[in-house]
Amino acid sequence: MRVGVTMPVEDGLSANDFLKIAVEAEELGYDTVVCGEVAGAEVMATLGMMAARTDRVRLASGIIPTSTRSPVLAAMGFATLSSMAPGRISVGLGASSPIIVDEWHGREFTKPLTTTRDFIEIFRRAISGEKTSMETETLRTRNFRLAIDPKVDLPIWLAAINDRMLRLAGAIADGVFLTWCPPSEVQRKLEIVRSGAAEAGRDPSEIEVVLSFWGFEGGAEDVSLVRERCRRSVLAYAMVPTHRSAFIQAFPTLGEAVAAWEAGDREKALGLTGDDVLDAMCAVGPPGVVSDRVGKYVDAGVDLPIVFVVGPGHSGPEPALETMRSTAKALRLMPD
Repeated sequence: MRVGVTMPVEDGLSANDFLKIAVEAEELGYDTVVCGEVAGAEVMATLGMMAARTDRVRLASGIIPTSTRSPVLAAMGFATLSSMAPGRISVGLGASSPIIVDEWHGREFTKPLTTTRDFIEIFRRAISGEKTSMETETLRTRNFRLAIDPKVDLPIWLAAINDRMLRLAGAIADGVFLTWCPPSEVQRKLEIVRSGAAEAGRDPSEIEVVLSFWGFEGGAEDVSLVRERCRRSVLAYAMVPTHRSAFIQAFPTLGEAVAAWEAGDREKALGLTGDDVLDAMCAVGPPGVVSDRVGKYVDAGVDLPIVFVVGPGHSGPEPALETMRSTAKALRLMPD
């Protein structure tokens, strides 16, 4: 069984903490280590440290926004990583959100589907080493040629929550990266991915299915803290305009929760984000809850379940490490 871990990028950890998690993940037998970025450690530098300190584990971005870097800069970064860890790098990309792209980075968050499609087209040309001149509806580059040979093809995982992005993943990506997706929703989403692949003349079976979910195992007090973090995160993601319809389709009460929050009634909004939503979206509880959820995702058709190893918040890397250890033991991931 292939299982991965995702760095808890909202836990206030340093790049060195992430490195510690990655090194131990490899020792424990995990297949893949994924690192994203929000407002802390920058992802390419962090993955570079991991590439230098690991030997076997696959490394992936999860997820780099397609509007905060140019596609040629991304090609330079991933070619660098590939030269450090040949055959171990995957490229996780996604549209991100208006807050991150527009408010934080000062770039326009317009036409996320088109921007993502155009980014991937330019990135693929650039990473191949060919001289790249291209102008699309949203992006352009002229006379760029990469000076580093990445040696191997780099698979692209496209993060997708709504139906249009799922269809695009099937049409152009090597893998789909699902998140905030309960086991009961996996097959419905994969049908859309497969439809997108078939329409593009591709073999749907060749698309890797990757899914990241919040996972934490611990004592009752910490479990309660993490569940409340999960509740707030679910609601926050449900309020993102590009994600809202998908969340409400899966859990109609989230529509009422979003409306309550936007009306200023925070307590009502959190109350409407019920325990049933948390239990479907996240695996937070005593030892065994994460490994059980991994099994459910595999049964639902996921090729690579990835545990987003969160903690109670600003408590160092140990909560993530403990969840990784208990899950690896339960799933017998450790090599002989």
